[in-house]
Amino acid sequence: MEKQIKVMATGLQFPEGPVAMKDGSVLVSEIRAGRVTRVAADGTLTTVSTCKGGPNGLAIGPDDALYVCNNGGNSYLPDHFAAMGPAQDYAGGSIQRISIETGTAETLYTHCGEHRLSAPNDLVFDQYGGMYFSDFGKKHARYRDHGAIYYAHPDGSGIVEVAYQVAAANGIGLSPAGDVLYVTETETSRLWAFDIAEPGRINKQPAPSPHGGRLICGLPGYQRLDSMAIDEEGNVCIGTLITGLVTVISPDGRVIRKVEMPDTHVTNICFGGPDMKTAFITLASSGKLVAMPWWEAGLKLNFNA
Repeated sequence: MEKQIKVMATGLQFPEGPVAMKDGSVLVSEIRAGRVTRVAADGTLTTVSTCKGGPNGLAIGPDDALYVCNNGGNSYLPDHFAAMGPAQDYAGGSIQRISIETGTAETLYTHCGEHRLSAPNDLVFDQYGGMYFSDFGKKHARYRDHGAIYYAHPDGSGIVEVAYQVAAANGIGLSPAGDVLYVTETETSRLWAFDIAEPGRINKQPAPSPHGGRLICGLPGYQRLDSMAIDEEGNVCIGTLITGLVTVISPDGRVIRKVEMPDTHVTNICFGGPDMKTAFITLASSGKLVAMPWWEAGLKLNFNA
């Protein structure tokens, strides 16, 4: 069944992280512009915050503030080349808290213990008010940092590593029961599930799992998985790069739907509207936010504003 796609906004600079608000507007991050933007229902654009770096995944927290995975920016020079030119804008990633009313951005985390956050990508809040977030890892000139998954408190009081050596950890979401954490790996086109033992801790699978997750699905050919949303049936809806799709994967690993988009870089999806059956999708190559009716209602997040 074909469904009509409505363009809500154009001219966005690599949009990501859509958050559907109760007033009908949608917040999006503009990675290349270093800002968070509100797209009103009539298409009007207003700047929520100029948080700099590379704001990526967004989520509303238990205090109604906006939490941001900031990848630290994409233009940088490896340390051992620093003497060859001026310093660039990348100094490491962070988790930020933004007041939606004032636009003030506060940095909550830059490290987990002694380890510097590399490029935080996407986040989701559990029912207890803690956030799971993915760290994509940063691609340097001749090497790259490993990706990881973390769990942190929104007041800045604590952060723990959940899983390490995840290959380009990107989209992240929770099952309807909140007992399974889903994570996409961009470069492998794999969807992993992590069984949650308690907030911030997983029941790790034995080898050959590289990080303790269960492999749910791996897509064939050259396509790259980006960020996700979960529908109320527990299906994982994933923005899929190169092929220009939203790929819908069931909890048992079946690809149950491929939704074609007019863009090769479908970066993220969220659900909203009074019945949660409107999908808001970011298209990065063309700089658009689009909306369309969806087949199943989206899963309601634990917090919204």
